[in-house]
Amino acid sequence: MFGAADSVAAAGIASKLSRPGIASAFAAGAAVGILGGLIGLGGAEFRLPLLIGFFGFAALQAVILNKAMSLIVVVTALPARLISIPYDTLAPYWYVALNLLAGSLIGAWLGATWATRMRSSTLYRVLAALLVLIAAALAWSHYAQIEPLALDPVVRVIAGVGAGVGIGIVAALMGVAGGELLIPTIVLLFAVDIKIAGSLSLVVSLPTMLVAFARYSRDNSFTVLAANKTFVLAMAAGSITGTVLGGLLLGVVPTGVLIPLLVVLLLASAVKVWRHT
Repeated sequence: MFGAADSVAAAGIASKLSRPGIASAFAAGAAVGILGGLIGLGGAEFRLPLLIGFFGFAALQAVILNKAMSLIVVVTALPARLISIPYDTLAPYWYVALNLLAGSLIGAWLGATWATRMRSSTLYRVLAALLVLIAAALAWSHYAQIEPLALDPVVRVIAGVGAGVGIGIVAALMGVAGGELLIPTIVLLFAVDIKIAGSLSLVVSLPTMLVAFARYSRDNSFTVLAANKTFVLAMAAGSITGTVLGGLLLGVVPTGVLIPLLVVLLLASAVKVWRHT
């Protein structure tokens, strides 16, 4: 678990963030947001490697910062999503959200607990492996034909809880909302239209992230947020701006070109994080 030395290091990073540094944080957030917006996601999986490789945060610090910014992005995205897909449309699917939350809340607490107890070198390796997992999920969800599984209702509930636990763990460990895993899972297990699945994923993500955030708040490394408040707000603002721009550009870049590039970017990031010391 990180201690006072890491808090001092975090404060040192904050003190070095001059106006150009804040501008860099906003620009990096905007770039991440555009990438996420182009594929209908928040882009936190692209933000994590930047926090580690470009801005120089330690693994656990980067995860906590990423979680805080993901929370801000999701809170702002949910009302906008409810405008495009009203509550009345989502209400019949309340059981889907509850089923996944039954597992994801547990998974979020477990994932955050494991992250705070891992050696830093181990956490880098875990994050690298999860970036590869996200790359595979991204490619599969866009190129594979996702056909809903014909499951017995009891089996479906059990599978939903199990999937929720796994997604909650991954989301907590990476500091992401988990939409790249939630959306295909909702379509696969519950035969829900992909647009409705996108909104349901936000409904599941928000309380799941809050649980992980609450667990991280009990760790000493949580001080990285207080030491870097301006940085967090600047990068989160950039992410929100970029997500809107990416959404407006949706369809401009052909999926056949965009998805392979993003997969390669995630895999390259995984290699960089794996080798990080």
